[in-house]
Amino acid sequence: MADALFWMDGYQASDAVESFDTLEPLTRTLDEREFWAVVGSYEGDWQVVRFARVESRQHLAPDANPIVNKKLQWESTFTREQYKSYVDEVREEIRRGWVYQVNACRLLESESQINLRHLFQEIQLGHPAPASAYFKNDRFEIASASPETFFRVESSSNARSITASPIKGTSRDGKFEEKDSAENVMIVDLMRNDISPLCELGSVEVPRLLGVEEHPGLFHLVSDVRGNLKASVTFEEILTRLSPAGSITGAPKSSAREVISRFEPYRGIYCGTLGWIHGGRAHFSVAIRTFFKDFLRTPSKTYFGTGAGITWGSDAEREWNETELKAERLMKIASGTV
Repeated sequence: MADALFWMDGYQASDAVESFDTLEPLTRTLDEREFWAVVGSYEGDWQVVRFARVESRQHLAPDANPIVNKKLQWESTFTREQYKSYVDEVREEIRRGWVYQVNACRLLESESQINLRHLFQEIQLGHPAPASAYFKNDRFEIASASPETFFRVESSSNARSITASPIKGTSRDGKFEEKDSAENVMIVDLMRNDISPLCELGSVEVPRLLGVEEHPGLFHLVSDVRGNLKASVTFEEILTRLSPAGSITGAPKSSAREVISRFEPYRGIYCGTLGWIHGGRAHFSVAIRTFFKDFLRTPSKTYFGTGAGITWGSDAEREWNETELKAERLMKIASGTV
């Protein structure tokens, strides 16, 4: 635990004093002087760490003995044809009325020796992302270039608000299809449903719908769903209610997760969340565009996930190409070819 390290939003946290593998410490009202880092996998494995030392750093402090990452070898959990079959099966479930949308993903796996701390520094320089984060303890090491905010909590003297910012829709040139817009609106409705029980009656709104954001190498459609939190709501309730994010499951969430479980036995940190809680505020990301190691499961492997949202209007070949697009730039950064 002494070697635990966290960076996000200019906060670098070290000197861990408490560590938990459940959300239990977040069931109480937290001291605003405390700094907590929270990591959750797609499957619901949690790491909650309270740090004694927090400093302001624009970038993560460099590793004293970095290993240069090069000549990395990656294998996909699905071949092109297997992934296309997955897409076709999702479309069949949509035809049957079991789901409306499913986020179909695959993992890239590498047995190469990869220094994720050094890789995260390369990401900060070559692929800056608004929800990027680094975390390491004895369970996980994570280097995330996530563009997606799962949720933010803001606090004033007499109220707290929560804003979720789901991303659905990806393109190389900023031009989107009708399918992208429909997918985004569907997930906005899901997030409104997820957030509403946490919020004051009538306070949930959508201040931004189908906003276009430019990120390194691609564009996204992003919406915001906002509400005023009930005074009694804890961070444990927020994370339990909202996780995993609707943007990386599908709709309805329970049906989408059932379909995903047939094809994807493990996502790990990919499509989970990373975040911090401090001073009555919080920021959590959706862990996409993320490299990670799971030391308890497969200590020798590094993973990177990529996926696409599947609707009835999806074309299997195009969805495979979208997973390639999302991975392309970060794979090049990892191999030192950007």
